[in-house]
Amino acid sequence: MLATLPLLEPSQFPKIRRKQLQILQVNLGYRCNQQCLHCHVNAGPKRSETMSDETATQVKMFFQQHPIKVLDLTGGAPELNPVFRDLVMTAKAQGLAVIDRCNLTILSESGQEDLAVFLAQHQVEIIASLPCYLEENVDKQRGKGVFEQSVAGLKQLNALGYGKDPKLKLNLMYNPIDPILPPTQTVLEADYKAKLKQLGIAFNHLYTLTNMPIQRFGSALISKGQFHPYIALLKSAYQSENLKSVMCRTLISVDWLGYVYDCDFNQMLDLPLQWQQQAKVHLTDLMNTDLTQNPICVADHCYGCTAGEGSSCGGALS
Repeated sequence: MLATLPLLEPSQFPKIRRKQLQILQVNLGYRCNQQCLHCHVNAGPKRSETMSDETATQVKMFFQQHPIKVLDLTGGAPELNPVFRDLVMTAKAQGLAVIDRCNLTILSESGQEDLAVFLAQHQVEIIASLPCYLEENVDKQRGKGVFEQSVAGLKQLNALGYGKDPKLKLNLMYNPIDPILPPTQTVLEADYKAKLKQLGIAFNHLYTLTNMPIQRFGSALISKGQFHPYIALLKSAYQSENLKSVMCRTLISVDWLGYVYDCDFNQMLDLPLQWQQQAKVHLTDLMNTDLTQNPICVADHCYGCTAGEGSSCGGALS
């Protein structure tokens, strides 16, 4: 794996500060049943990092003490961690909205036969990665047979009311295969809905995500001599208006050990949240802390969130 951080610093990206914290995004570990070419987490079946019961308890303590609105669970495949369901139930009992970053194929994994029913019972919003509506492109990026399994997973969710019942939100996430910016989100969403309707599939919204030049994707760019041209593309498409709503202003990202970052991408670059000159900040250090106006750690990959329509875990920004 070729390191990208030395190529992302120093940076001229504008200095920005936090607004009020609304979203607690928690990475439950890097183990996954898939190994995708674009994965900025470098997740896969051979990864063993997984959040412990102790750290999960600290996560619960944090959202019980802060006015968080959303618990956003990610991975790897977050559902593979035994603490996943307990976190969901505790957060829902607390009145939080819960998001599951689901890869769809996990629904057909052994031991996860009741997962879709569990998610529906607790009205968990699903944001499912589906990088294309064409089988060939999905399998190229995510592995042979993934498209077929993903379609089966979507139909299973639809049968439970996802994408149809207003309380059961099913959103899809698109990211490009090549080192290019995503197309216009609203236009692509219409294409997705038309194509997937032919397969009998319904969903709420499509989110577009710009690929970040880090981890597996960034390493591939370096090996192909495409890293610097891709950074130049992101910078050339920079839109200052997107700074108002970049996700790092209202979200913190927590890794499987409980350490805190301004976003999931900074987590993968090991760029910790800046707090009281600590080298690394743990969730337990912030139990009684208001992070409003705290400076955000930035580098050149941040241009990926502000290029074109903007990009975030919730899709385009403009």
